[in-house]
Amino acid sequence: MLRLKVCVTGASGFIGRRLVERLCVAGFSVRVISRRTDHSWPVGVEVLQGDLSDPHCPVTQLVKDCAVVFHCAGEIRNVSTMRGLHVEGTRRLLTAALNEARRNGKPLHWVQLSSVGVYGPPSGAANAERVVTEDSPLNPVGEYEITKLLSDALVLEACTTDGLTCSIVRPSNVFGANLPPGHSLHALANAVKRGAFFFIGKPNAVATYVHVDDVVELLCQCATDVRARNKVFNLSNDCLLEEMIAAIALAQGKTKAPLRLPEFLARLAAHVFGGIFNLPLTQKRIGALVSRTHYPCDKLARELGFTPRRNIPLTMREITYNQTDSSLDGAALRPDKEEAALK
Repeated sequence: MLRLKVCVTGASGFIGRRLVERLCVAGFSVRVISRRTDHSWPVGVEVLQGDLSDPHCPVTQLVKDCAVVFHCAGEIRNVSTMRGLHVEGTRRLLTAALNEARRNGKPLHWVQLSSVGVYGPPSGAANAERVVTEDSPLNPVGEYEITKLLSDALVLEACTTDGLTCSIVRPSNVFGANLPPGHSLHALANAVKRGAFFFIGKPNAVATYVHVDDVVELLCQCATDVRARNKVFNLSNDCLLEEMIAAIALAQGKTKAPLRLPEFLARLAAHVFGGIFNLPLTQKRIGALVSRTHYPCDKLARELGFTPRRNIPLTMREITYNQTDSSLDGAALRPDKEEAALK
């Protein structure tokens, strides 16, 4: 029996490498493309060397005989290369996929990893109650979000022709063990550990995170579930910010509750002193700490029977346990004790 052949872009990234591992365990025949030469891949993975932002990237070879394309490639740091990868790279890969479908006489399914960032920030106050669904207006701010939306648009347009179907997955902030160095969650955990974290504004701000394993599960389901064809799905497992911070503090043996600063005072301090003392507190970070934006997964539950299973406060300990500082007092806590302490 022939194994279903799939290809993956962004395979050496935080989400991509977990996806490749999962696909291999599930019995798929996996081909990847990567710029990296120092990455170790699971046994049996076919590796192509290339950069999707390069016009000479071997995209035709990448999609040859594939039934599913997982497009997970993304650039989050270098603004100057985002358009070349997210837009032009997607365009070239789509052309190759459509040509392959015609050549092989079989349709391809495209699974796109996008972002809830395409909906943009709140149009009014940062702390206003806001519910974002798949039908909400698209209003990206920033080159990453804008180019990811352009990539989504190219995919949806291509799927109006014969030979290609798609599923677009838009997760919120993705986390899990072994986050890359410099990720904002590491800084947040360190601030809690040092006692330097404080809440801003009124209680019940919303933390919009989703565990990487839930993202990978949904990507895999979209590859084979016909109900996911030509659909867009948001994916988040929102919780209260207080719950998330309590979990981080518990994992570090911290019992003192953080202070709470009025929002107007925090914004004033960031405005007056931010440029002088290079404070880590910025207007954008304040907005994130007071946000009450929700990304419900009602459509996923209704149409695919899918709900994220990894509780954010409980799994947040993966961040604290995997920091380079090994002196975390709470590392010996068992999950059952931690769950009881968080209730």
